[in-house]
Amino acid sequence: MGLIKEFKDFAARGNVIDMAVGVIIGAAFGKIVSSAVGDLLMPPVGKVLGNVNFADLFYSLDPDKTAGITSLAKAREAGAAVIAYGTFINALIDFVIVAFCIFLMVKAINELKARLESPAPAAALASKDCPRCCMAIPLKASRCGHCTSDLSETAE
Repeated sequence: MGLIKEFKDFAARGNVIDMAVGVIIGAAFGKIVSSAVGDLLMPPVGKVLGNVNFADLFYSLDPDKTAGITSLAKAREAGAAVIAYGTFINALIDFVIVAFCIFLMVKAINELKARLESPAPAAALASKDCPRCCMAIPLKASRCGHCTSDLSETAE
């Protein structure tokens, strides 16, 4: 019975629930970014680079099976061993975009924390230095307690 209670305590802690929500939102965000890269970003880039479809870029390890095949799906259908570097390029771009978005979020959160935890304003000075002996004396003093200089003529 103790193990079940410990698990309930563990699962009910705020950090675990926050982490689970973060993972779920992160997975959904990753899908959105993958779609944006594959469906919105890469087609114009491929068009500019001469009608290249990055998803179909591959290097065949079985040239006999892939002779004349230009699609990754058809090469795999033919049973050829391929290195799908176009898919890797898409995944790499996905990663860079997700990492940059996370960086921007963390940066914004850190700036918000810094604003909320700003240091208290400095307290007003309670003393000044004597112009003759450089010792600290009260602001309202008319005579230095250390060197007995008259401060009324040097009042600030």
